[in-house]
Amino acid sequence: MDVLLLRLDAPLMSFGAVVVDQNNPTWPFPAKSMLTGLLGNALGWDHRDTERLQGLQDRLRFAARWDAEPVPIQDYQTVDLGQDFLVDTGWTTRGKREDRGRGEATRETHIRYRDYWANGVVTVALTLDGEGSPNLDDLETALRLPARPLFLGRKSCVPSALILIGRRQAAGVKAALTAEPLAEVAPRRRPARIQAIWPRDEGTGAQTVQRYDLRDWPNNIHRGSEALEEGFLEVSP
Repeated sequence: MDVLLLRLDAPLMSFGAVVVDQNNPTWPFPAKSMLTGLLGNALGWDHRDTERLQGLQDRLRFAARWDAEPVPIQDYQTVDLGQDFLVDTGWTTRGKREDRGRGEATRETHIRYRDYWANGVVTVALTLDGEGSPNLDDLETALRLPARPLFLGRKSCVPSALILIGRRQAAGVKAALTAEPLAEVAPRRRPARIQAIWPRDEGTGAQTVQRYDLRDWPNNIHRGSEALEEGFLEVSP
């Protein structure tokens, strides 16, 4: 099958996870919903294109590995929405009014703890199951010349290099990921063993993990999970 190889390299990355109260953790690997949003952004879609985004997520198949060992960091964020300059109407960068709502989330002091991965490098192999639009050619073209600037999980997480490595032929996404040489990451630290995740039907790993990383795009909420294999790969340096 045809497979696209992506390299996610940025000072900070965040892959989302189940949010509890003020805590915003991150998965150890990219979420399928995050990759769907990344590809949709490259294609020029927005959140109103819910049917296309849902269809893309349903067809997406991927494997991912760490080429450079990341450092976990937590960002403490706070804002007092009662300050005078935050009470009145705001304006977007497109010159449109942005009025505040009336719920509890629109007033008083708010605190957030947001987790990130710092200085890591992730290689992703992805393809699309079944027929439909977009196809892999569309994704490759969009990643070479994205319709908008891309980010890795949050808008502050800007890539430090081009995301698309290229296109490969392989038996599956795990095979493509295993065959792709490791990224040059010096002076960052290489993991002692290359940890990865991949679809369950492409071979067993050290353990099966249940990932709650799917998004219900039409209803604008995260729900749904899938089981993946997590283990170690023998990859050429």
